Amino acid sequence: MDAVTTADPTLPLSPYREIGRAEWARLAKGLDQPLSETEVVELRGIGDRLDLTEVREVYLPLSRLLSLYASATKRLGAATSAFLEEEDVTTPFVVGVAGSVAVGKSTIARLLRELMSRWPGTPRVELVTTDGFLYPNAELERRGLMDRKGFPESYDRRALLEFLTEVKSGAAEVRAPFYSHMRYDIVPDARVVVRRPDVVIVEGLNVLQPPPAPNDVAVSDLFDFSVYVDADPSHIEKWYVDRFLALRQGAFANPSSYFNVFAQLTDAEAETTALGYWRDINMPNLIENVMPTRHRATLVLNKGIDHNVESVLLRKL
Repeated sequence: MDAVTTADPTLPLSPYREIGRAEWARLAKGLDQPLSETEVVELRGIGDRLDLTEVREVYLPLSRLLSLYASATKRLGAATSAFLEEEDVTTPFVVGVAGSVAVGKSTIARLLRELMSRWPGTPRVELVTTDGFLYPNAELERRGLMDRKGFPESYDRRALLEFLTEVKSGAAEVRAPFYSHMRYDIVPDARVVVRRPDVVIVEGLNVLQPPPAPNDVAVSDLFDFSVYVDADPSHIEKWYVDRFLALRQGAFANPSSYFNVFAQLTDAEAETTALGYWRDINMPNLIENVMPTRHRATLVLNKGIDHNVESVLLRKL
């Protein structure tokens, strides 16, 4: 009679597999690196240290996993249609990317868009950020929310849900508002157009928020897969300040920038200003609203102080 193997009762139970960096990197074996160094440099945001090694060891396996999930979901959809004796109408595979301000989620979303579009089963990949669903500044001012921009209440949640519902319903064309980081506001009459791609990546602070009421739909209910980018808040604070200082010499120097008033600050003044924004607005939002959604993600990327991913949590099926 074979021995029965039981789980170690001293180990805490978890719905996630925890995968160390070295173990995860081994999953890249045999996978071709589709991006050049120039392309990687163009994709990374200010302050990110993304390089070819990080792409190969972390994000190439992740993009392959996402493509496997997308292909499996497509096959399940086709099998369900066949069972129901209906025409197979494939809808886009939707991926949510969540995490704090300055944690690098925008870079990761752009990178995944490029990597997934190189796989045979998902050649058409679109990226939409939830910045476009912020209320316009005039409306935020009217509601007294300008100092809470980025908090859940500063978004037009209904519009975002309607957009994603149309995407997952297979609409031929869906439009989203366009947000300008230069203007720090929604651009009237400008739209992001999504025309039934294979994959839609939705990136934003609050995309994993639970519904505000028990009978409401959560935005994440419309996701097929979700990624949370995690790091120690003290590390994110440093990245936020470093990014602010870099922007002062770059985008903030543009006379058309909403933040041009910061361009002439000294290093000490800029650092004090950045810390004020972080500690008064962004850190409270992270602690109160963003971090509590971490457990809702399908996969968690844990970053170290150098922005490199140190471990991965993958939800068990």
